[in-house]
Amino acid sequence: MRIEHLNKAYDRQTVLRDVSFRLEKGVTCLMAPSGSGKTTLLRILLGLETADSGTISDAPSRWGVLFQEDRLLEHLNAMENLRFAAGTALDEHAAQTLLNRLGLGQEGNKRVKDYSGGMKRRLALARALLVPSDALALDEPFTGLDEENRVICLRIIAEAAGEKPVLLITHDPDDAAALNAAVLQLEQ
Repeated sequence: MRIEHLNKAYDRQTVLRDVSFRLEKGVTCLMAPSGSGKTTLLRILLGLETADSGTISDAPSRWGVLFQEDRLLEHLNAMENLRFAAGTALDEHAAQTLLNRLGLGQEGNKRVKDYSGGMKRRLALARALLVPSDALALDEPFTGLDEENRVICLRIIAEAAGEKPVLLITHDPDDAAALNAAVLQLEQ
């Protein structure tokens, strides 16, 4: 995927100015202070917003996405959430294996509304990883995770990046280092 000279402003306030980069297989960490356009760039790449100018070429047609908000169906359990997102493409064995690795395998029929914040975040990550996709976009995937679960999630994301491009938004340079990621720094 090639992004060239993207620009975006809201009410004459420039959010993105002349952003260019390539997204290739592996992890690219998008880093910048809060309010500098990281989520806006992500929304443009996903087709949820339109850039004022610039081009995007060779864009993946299918994205697995983890937004800043978990966006789970609270009245369903973990597997039901995954089934809702992936539909008939869900490999239930792979889903159960991933839930086990994320420490959610024993939750059975527990509704998501009864999960802790960290459990919800891990389930949202599982959903992004399990939907059929050509690329992953992960916006602050480690929010609310303790160190043990953060390490597990880093390992799982690194495995996914061996197969497809991963754009990971983070404030933490340790995330980029742990993932051996290319770093894209947005200017404010």
